[in-house]
Amino acid sequence: MNKQTTQNIMVFKPANSIQDLQYFGEFGGVNPSISDSSTYTFLSAKTMFDTFEGNADGCYLYSRHSSPSNLYLGEALAAMEGTETANISASGMGAITSVILQLCSASDHIVSSRTIYGGTYAFLKNFAPRFNIETTFVDITKLDVVEAAITKNTKVLYCESVSNPLLEVADIKGLAAIAKRHDLKLVVDNTFSPLSISPATLGADVVIHSLTKFINGSSDTVGGVVCGTQEFINDLRNVNDGASMLLGSTMDSLRAASVLKNLRTLHIRMQQHSFNAAFLAKKFKDDGLKTVYPGLKSHPSHELFKSMMNKKYGFGGMLTIDVGALEKANELMELMQNRNLGYLAVSLGFYKTLFSAPGSSTSSEIPEDEQKEMGLSNGLIRFSIGLDADIDRTYQLVRVCMKELNILKPKK
Repeated sequence: MNKQTTQNIMVFKPANSIQDLQYFGEFGGVNPSISDSSTYTFLSAKTMFDTFEGNADGCYLYSRHSSPSNLYLGEALAAMEGTETANISASGMGAITSVILQLCSASDHIVSSRTIYGGTYAFLKNFAPRFNIETTFVDITKLDVVEAAITKNTKVLYCESVSNPLLEVADIKGLAAIAKRHDLKLVVDNTFSPLSISPATLGADVVIHSLTKFINGSSDTVGGVVCGTQEFINDLRNVNDGASMLLGSTMDSLRAASVLKNLRTLHIRMQQHSFNAAFLAKKFKDDGLKTVYPGLKSHPSHELFKSMMNKKYGFGGMLTIDVGALEKANELMELMQNRNLGYLAVSLGFYKTLFSAPGSSTSSEIPEDEQKEMGLSNGLIRFSIGLDADIDRTYQLVRVCMKELNILKPKK
């Protein structure tokens, strides 16, 4: 890989950083050839030994360690996020867990946002304590509260750029300053805001994505990525004590090649996701619905998001509305699905709108009292807005569903 090229084009135009990487196949194909091998040959026994020791640049050892297909995808994602390199994993959780276990040891401590993906919460709250790694969950939007939670054993600040599912926005520059003062690593999950926000340029040490979502965009692949320094990625892959290498969360080469192809259209898709979400959010709010979307001036972190964003890609494709009760939320989602306005499904980033009630699905790992404390109500519906070409028509049809269920009263 031409690392210098990646670094030179990484900052202001993240989509161009992806498009400008030139990967020819071995026979001149416009797509790189897929390395369909689990293991690789060596011309000498010494080179094999050197590769095991991490001293043979450009050589491949075993696909759990790395493969050409995974490296192509990793370098493209590193270019997008503005980091030195990246490591591909078989899932977003594979990326998250390997990073945490690489950075933390027994008796270490993490300060994490309280509103994060339910699987991440479950790992930090229920699983990591088995290794004597404890986590304090805080309101990530209050920097004084974050700093007050740091102890002498804290090693990591963890957050999501835009939180799942409440769409709280992290002040990444502010968090980075705190991390630097206390010699901590700031780890940011950027799954909800690819291209819109670039955490590494704002001071994050490690950037994580679930590739399953917007980046792949077709809901046919589970994957993850860790973007960071060459040193940290080397540590993850180390055959002796690298969490990624030893835990074995490796993406298959065929899937990596597929994600790389889809990544080439991410910039177009994110613009449409954001446009549609902004349109619906404004309409829903004007209709009197309790609507949360970072692009609305009513969002408490609207100006913060604006100060961090790559404006071309908007405020993202995620929004929430609160219809007051789980029963009403379920009725609306079922009716919208029956009218072919989207799918009642978890996950996000699909071409079709997806919706779910996170309190009873993707955030169900969080106890009810904690959900209530953070403001996650039973009636909250999380929308991943799709790529509809006529978003006004979609809105009108959703509005009909809402009126049928008495969620909206007819306008006079």
